Amino acid sequence: MTTLEKEIVTIQKEKVPSLLFSQREVVTDPESKKIRLLELQKSQILGNISHAKVWIYFETADGGTYRINTTIWAVGEKFISLKGGITIPISSIFNID
Repeated sequence: MTTLEKEIVTIQKEKVPSLLFSQREVVTDPESKKIRLLELQKSQILGNISHAKVWIYFETADGGTYRINTTIWAVGEKFISLKGGITIPISSIFNID
C-alpha cells in the first residue's frame, strides 16, 4: 500500500509534537522532491504575506498518514516551521495543497 492509498487522518497542528517521525524519505522521485520544496517555499511566502493556510500531508514513523491545515512560517534545509515552534521534517511530507 502506498502513502496515497492509506487513510489520511486530519489533526490539529498542536498534536504534531506528540508524533514520532522517522528519517525515511517518503518521496523517492528526485523531480517530485524538487516540486515538494518549491511548493513549501511558495506556501511559506503566501503564509508570510497573507497568512494563507495550506494542507500539509505527512507520514509518521509508524506509517500513519496525517494532514493539518496551517500556515508555514519557515522552510529550512530539513524541517518546516509552524506557529508555536512546531516543526515537521521535510522528508516526512508527501503533499502540499
